Amino acid sequence: MRIFLLSALVLIQTALRAQDTTTISRPPSIPTPAKDTVSIVGVGDIMMGTSYPESMLPADDGAFLMRDVEPYLNDADITFGNLEGTLLDAGGTPKTCRDPKVCYVFRTPVRYVKNLQRAGFDMMSLANNHAGDFGETGRKSTMKTLDTAGIKHAGQLVQKYVLLTKDSITYGLVAFAPNTGCVNLNDLEGAKKLVAHLDSICDIVIVSFHGGAEGAQYQNVPRAIEPFHGENRGDVYKFSHTLIDAGADVVFGHGPHVTRAVEVYKERFIAYSMGNFCTYRGISVSGVNGLAPIIKLYTDPHGKFFKGKITPTYQTYGSGVKVDPQNQVIKKIQELTKKDFPESPIRIAENGLITYLAQ
Repeated sequence: MRIFLLSALVLIQTALRAQDTTTISRPPSIPTPAKDTVSIVGVGDIMMGTSYPESMLPADDGAFLMRDVEPYLNDADITFGNLEGTLLDAGGTPKTCRDPKVCYVFRTPVRYVKNLQRAGFDMMSLANNHAGDFGETGRKSTMKTLDTAGIKHAGQLVQKYVLLTKDSITYGLVAFAPNTGCVNLNDLEGAKKLVAHLDSICDIVIVSFHGGAEGAQYQNVPRAIEPFHGENRGDVYKFSHTLIDAGADVVFGHGPHVTRAVEVYKERFIAYSMGNFCTYRGISVSGVNGLAPIIKLYTDPHGKFFKGKITPTYQTYGSGVKVDPQNQVIKKIQELTKKDFPESPIRIAENGLITYLAQ
């Protein structure tokens, strides 16, 4: 009898311990809750110097180029930029141009990717007119370099979109341009299908486009097709609205080499051009060409816009990116947004805070 009672007691204690363990542990069927608010930083064109046709490379492998703004770039859940040119040490076939006066070819050494890592970039667009500057050799080197550095990229036909999961939220990036080898900006039906697919598998869909005419005389968004040097640079207004209708949550534009207006459409944010962010020589940064925003967005876990913040920056020839105490690009975005999108329900304050008018 004593042996029987002892055995029964052991069984009861074992069962209780198992019950306690089950109570303390989180059942695997309950997922970790997603964040209430997500922060996304976007910037425009990045070209950190070129070794072709002659060396226009910065000192110290360009480590100084973004040093002053690295805290702003790193202060987000996801940081995005547009990489102009190739990451390539040597080789490849430089592209030829119909008009040499408007043709530039960029080859940045592979080791310069360290600057992008240090600045905290998570995602880059490779959909632009410089991604193919050194043909297939340049494209492959650029993609391999970013892959090795752990930086996601999208926009080439061989990799139209990319996914990144962070803090239980999955982000999708798809990028478009009207250039050979890139996902076609002007194939609106194809673009809609890509975005709809991403919307079905992601929490937040980020769309990047390289479109619109170039130069200081093209700061406004015309709501029409923009031809430039014989090329169809797209109707970026129609493109952005159509893709938000298809499921996009954030649209980051670039290509004009100047900053354009911003807009909120159906509670989703659009920046129509974020200008020359970090372009060391080879690209004009005189006047408005040297002004660019760092745009930080706050959204819900599904991309609904809460608020934004513009950090104003500027460049001078051969210098790095600096925070602008004069807030010039904030004033420019205020002016352009008021003129181009008076119906957009946002207010841009003098300090760069973007909020809903109703708030």
